[in-house]
Amino acid sequence: MKRKSNIRLDERISNGAGVYFNATAKIASVQSPYQLIEVFDTPDLGKLMRIDGCNMLSERDEFFYHENFVHFAAITHPDPKSVLIIGGGDGGSAEELLKYPSIASVVLCELDQAVIEVAQAHFQSVHHDVFAHPKLDVHIGDGVEYMRAAHSFDLIYLDLTDPVGSAEALYTPHFYADCKRALNSHDGGALTLHIGSPFSHPARVKTSIENLRQVFKTVTPYFVHIPAYGATWGFAVASDALNIINISAAEINARLKQRAITDRQFYNGEIHHALLALPEYVRHLMDG
Repeated sequence: MKRKSNIRLDERISNGAGVYFNATAKIASVQSPYQLIEVFDTPDLGKLMRIDGCNMLSERDEFFYHENFVHFAAITHPDPKSVLIIGGGDGGSAEELLKYPSIASVVLCELDQAVIEVAQAHFQSVHHDVFAHPKLDVHIGDGVEYMRAAHSFDLIYLDLTDPVGSAEALYTPHFYADCKRALNSHDGGALTLHIGSPFSHPARVKTSIENLRQVFKTVTPYFVHIPAYGATWGFAVASDALNIINISAAEINARLKQRAITDRQFYNGEIHHALLALPEYVRHLMDG
């Protein structure tokens, strides 16, 4: 019997802490013009994608991220039709959004074609061949440049890497203002993004909320543990017209049934409100 290798993958959460996962094999490695993309086989997470040495996506826990990233705004919106995803080259967010029968088009603006190619080759269980979906329009290019043109979307999702390097410009009040101009705000347009860990990245979370509040009337954070990240992770929905608090659990469950949003492993009406409940240390962080 061929002996399997044992590769330790460290996921650094902060300068002084992290978690690790064992891998049995590296099954892909692609150096694109922008970043190093690797795929590993792991006992605990299944196939795991890492970008520049950081965990991005795993087969086994992707629903922790994608369901909670997508559904808070999408289910609250009365009738979403047009959606933009900046980043999201693994296809998981697009696949989740295209479960909504009302959505007529999803534009996926991904900087790095190699991310899509790696996902197509190794993460079919996540994206379910969404790249062939007739409602999905894939645009390869810079998200900042894309937002400078005139657009009109009901929902925008920033499915990005952390705010370093080329992604840093997409976490600024100026870019959020560009997003706001592209939203159909009178119909409940909303922006969703991830904001980091309130325990391990408090300054990032605080700054993200402050920057969003400079642009949008309502900014609502919520938090969930992401196993592959080894931390409680934050998201936020920002809008002038949509408030994800003002929908009951019963109404959410009714809309999930009415819109036939099936194949969920995490999200429901009760979870929606549970994740909106903030512990005191996070409330203090939000209040400065």
